[in-house]
Amino acid sequence: MGATDAFPEGAPPVGATPGQPGGLMDVLGVAAVMLDADGRITLWSPQAEQLFGWSAEEALGRPAAQLLVGPEHFDLVLSLFSEVMAGGESWAGVFPVQHKDGSTRLVEFRNMRLLDERGESYALGIATDQAVLRRVERDLALSVRLVAQSPIGLAVLDTALRFVMVNPALERINELPADQHIGRDVGEALSFLDTGTIVSRMREVLDTGTPLLDQFTVGRTPSDPHADRAWSVSYYRLEDAHGHVLGLATSVVDVTEQHRAATEAARARRRLAVIADASATVGTTLDVDQTAHELADVIVPELADLAAVDVLDAVLDGRRPTSLSRGGPARFRALAVATAYSTEAVRAADPTGQIASYEADRLITRCVTEARPVRIAHVGPDDLSHIAADPQGAALLGKAGLHSYLAVPLIARGEVLGALSLYRVRNQEPFDEDDAVLAVELAARAAVCIDNARSYQSERRTALTLQRHLMNHRPPQPTAMEIAYRYQPAQAASEVGGDWFDAIPVAGDKTALVVGDVMGSGINAAATMGQLRTTTRALADLDLDPAEVLRHLDHIAVGLDPAFATCLYAVYDPHRTLCRIAVAGHLPPIVIRPDRPPELLDLPTGAPLGVGGVPFEQTTVPLRDGDLLVLYTDGLIETRDQPIDARLDILLELLAEPERDLEDLCDRLLGALRDEHDHDDVALLIARVHAHED
Repeated sequence: MGATDAFPEGAPPVGATPGQPGGLMDVLGVAAVMLDADGRITLWSPQAEQLFGWSAEEALGRPAAQLLVGPEHFDLVLSLFSEVMAGGESWAGVFPVQHKDGSTRLVEFRNMRLLDERGESYALGIATDQAVLRRVERDLALSVRLVAQSPIGLAVLDTALRFVMVNPALERINELPADQHIGRDVGEALSFLDTGTIVSRMREVLDTGTPLLDQFTVGRTPSDPHADRAWSVSYYRLEDAHGHVLGLATSVVDVTEQHRAATEAARARRRLAVIADASATVGTTLDVDQTAHELADVIVPELADLAAVDVLDAVLDGRRPTSLSRGGPARFRALAVATAYSTEAVRAADPTGQIASYEADRLITRCVTEARPVRIAHVGPDDLSHIAADPQGAALLGKAGLHSYLAVPLIARGEVLGALSLYRVRNQEPFDEDDAVLAVELAARAAVCIDNARSYQSERRTALTLQRHLMNHRPPQPTAMEIAYRYQPAQAASEVGGDWFDAIPVAGDKTALVVGDVMGSGINAAATMGQLRTTTRALADLDLDPAEVLRHLDHIAVGLDPAFATCLYAVYDPHRTLCRIAVAGHLPPIVIRPDRPPELLDLPTGAPLGVGGVPFEQTTVPLRDGDLLVLYTDGLIETRDQPIDARLDILLELLAEPERDLEDLCDRLLGALRDEHDHDDVALLIARVHAHED
């Protein structure tokens, strides 16, 4: 069989120059021998010389039986020769032949009678070594069986990349019978795959002759268009014995199970990474809105294309959503929405901060009412109206291509706080049980953080209310002194409540100036602050020395919870232009005199209030017309990333800048030194001395 016989598409037309011969005839070494009617050799091919050892000069004209057959087979050979010559029947069989070297070998013959134009008879014998023939037959049979029975998909394609042969395994892999492969190119036969890359690789192998092995390919078959399948494909060029390119062979191994196992393992690793990321990034603040945004951000895009966090409005107001158990509508407040890319689906979600009512038939309402996940793996047209808030939202979700939906409840300490809604649009995989388990885990972690933030914000509101009530008295402008003040609560709910300030008229036109900071936070700190502030005002009426006032406050603080506080108490006498100051563990005040740099007063620090039995010292400082006295709590200058000395230097630099208006000076200091996320209260009191006319 010639080379082009294997690929009939490439056979030359009738009358054309024949193609190159194949190698099979050379492998078999077929010999041709012709005998005349007397049994003498009249033709001896070169292959006959190779097979029997005799040259043409030695063989021509000699009786074939005497040359090639041993004496014991002589009579049988003559009898067979006579039958062929007499009856015209061909004979085929295996016969032991005598080689020139004296050895005997089995040779397979095909013998037939030939007639020339004169009617004379000849015998033509075609012969080949039986061992070679059997080996070729065995190899051919083995190759055919291997191809047919191989579990690996095998195919042969011609140089135009048309299928010439496919084995049964490839028929099963491609889900396409052989007759729908043969004669068709790759793009036609495998139209359900993205064949651009496949064809490019095949042409590369045809052009270069370099095989491409174990090329990983993923696609979907017509029988299962929703699930990926994976194949390992190898390509190598086919050439004949003379190096002419015949086409391409390819082997295909279905590695779907290995691909799915690897995908699941990678998916599990990503899930663990998401949980770890959530542990580190969700709940970084005691702010409900911020926590909701952190939850949505950690989910997108790993778990969903779109995520929305909605909390029951009653929960944020501190009420229990009792209507849910009766099957009524649920009122949600949208806290966060995150998307992996720009999509119209986001317009179907409630805008952040908006309150929306969802009827009992909505999936999000079912989720919080039943306190369990609600999953729609494959969203149909009828499902959209149960997902969206209104028909317009349903239309937007349908237009965006929403195909899978999952809602999980936010549950903390046995109470349903709201729901986390997840949407898949571009991500073609439907939500499965593993996705639901992960979403429940993330929602549970975030729900605890949201509940904590809700509690802290409630405490913050209570503490601020208490503090406003305790500090609702606006200090009057004292005699011979102009004052300005500011109070800013901490941004964190748990750190509100400990700072206070006051300006109190004292007998003899004197003024007591006070700043203090209770060590602690929350409602208790606010209550302690209120008691100390009230006591300070009562002691100021007694016109005691500052050190004596602190001694009484120290005695009272011992019985409070929290017990410790810092305090600075100063009394200014405008008639003597002197200010007496005592400090209980507080930061020193700053004096600013006209045409002189600000001065941080070096005063005895003293112990905080509440230590008990510790004496306090007072210092007298002259203050004259135009001098400024700046009192403050540590919230103005302390930060977590700079030493306090450096912050004091910044404060002094800011005070060195001229500022005639005290209100503007307060605003400038707070704007320069405070951050919106500061974790401490700040109290600031600035007093300017004016000349007193007796």
